[in-house]
Amino acid sequence: MVASTCDLDAGRLREAVRAFYTNVATATDGTFHFHRGPDYAASILGYSTAELSTLPAEVTAAFCGIGNPLRIAPLRSGMTVVDVGCGAGMDLLLAARAVGPTGRAIGVEMTQAMADCARRGALAAGLGNVEIRIGDMTALPVDTGSVDVVLTNGVLNLIPEKETAAAEMLRVLASAGQLLLADIALDRAVSDEARRDIDLWTA
Repeated sequence: MVASTCDLDAGRLREAVRAFYTNVATATDGTFHFHRGPDYAASILGYSTAELSTLPAEVTAAFCGIGNPLRIAPLRSGMTVVDVGCGAGMDLLLAARAVGPTGRAIGVEMTQAMADCARRGALAAGLGNVEIRIGDMTALPVDTGSVDVVLTNGVLNLIPEKETAAAEMLRVLASAGQLLLADIALDRAVSDEARRDIDLWTA
């Protein structure tokens, strides 16, 4: 969905998104309207089965990204990466492995249950270069120009303030930084009536 001037209640939308993804994090065997988990990530999105098998099952089971931003460009040792909307942490932990102990992987997540899962996953995987911060993509808790790579997977479509989010991601990037983004895009306009329907944003 594109940004809109319609009278969408952004605060109520955030609470609905937070509640929905809390359920995804805590009920990974539940029935949802989208694909999830490591088999989906490997067979449809091209993640390495071998790499996923090294991550805690709790992390990969709650994965619900829509693409594989890590395939866009390689991560190098020593880089600082921020994963915007890191969820349960699958992309984040893979990035942490790629940048190695001299690098940093920062996850920003607004859903506490997802953030807690990512923290447990980093600890279980023995990754000491991971940090999880609570926040959302319209006001990233990250210093200006401090990261080499911003990655995000299926999060931008969940918020109405897309220009603000894009500006925030660019703000935290160093001058030669890279944005690795996977998300949903529509090729036709959405009506204001549909944009006001919070259930459609999480559907």
